[in-house]
Amino acid sequence: MKIKVCGMRQADNIRQLAELQPDYMGFIFYEKSKRLAEGHITPELLAELPASIKKVGVFVNAATTEIQATVTKYKLEAVQLHGSETPRQCAEAKELGVEVIKAFSVDDRFVFENTLLYESCTDYFLFDTKGKEYGGNGIPFDWELLKNYFSPKPYFLSGGLNLENVKHLDKVRPKPDGIDVNSGFEQEPGLKNIADLKELFSQIRSK
Repeated sequence: MKIKVCGMRQADNIRQLAELQPDYMGFIFYEKSKRLAEGHITPELLAELPASIKKVGVFVNAATTEIQATVTKYKLEAVQLHGSETPRQCAEAKELGVEVIKAFSVDDRFVFENTLLYESCTDYFLFDTKGKEYGGNGIPFDWELLKNYFSPKPYFLSGGLNLENVKHLDKVRPKPDGIDVNSGFEQEPGLKNIADLKELFSQIRSK
């Protein structure tokens, strides 16, 4: 199972996380986010990361030109579109030569069939909890809802994951291809608890 750690922005914290070898490391480029990476990270810092760690830029309803400029500046390998982007916008991002992760906000009214429109223009889906913010709300959604997901498209499970509830991931159906963690492993917004992440990596990778 892939592990994606999102909301990184402090240099020492980024380097410490890199030692754990996550599959993906996420940097938020949404100016209203309290985990905004722009102004805190540099291209040189991201260039230090091992090639095995895919650098992900997280955007919310951003213009393709903005996404392209950021991908080029930081040499990102993937983008996560976390707003109300259309399939066409996802296809435009895909043409930039990066992986595309389309996030969906899930509650008990979410219609999983709507994801079918995005199958051809994305690499992964990401299911997060619908809340006040575009991600990082720290609240899990009812995983039983995923039984309504019938697409073969691989997905990341997100939304309030922590050391306690990840113990029950083996009960989730269909099985997620990866997990995306953020606020459940923070000391403060943008600063991750490395000790807790070590425990998470041990739990996930020992299975």
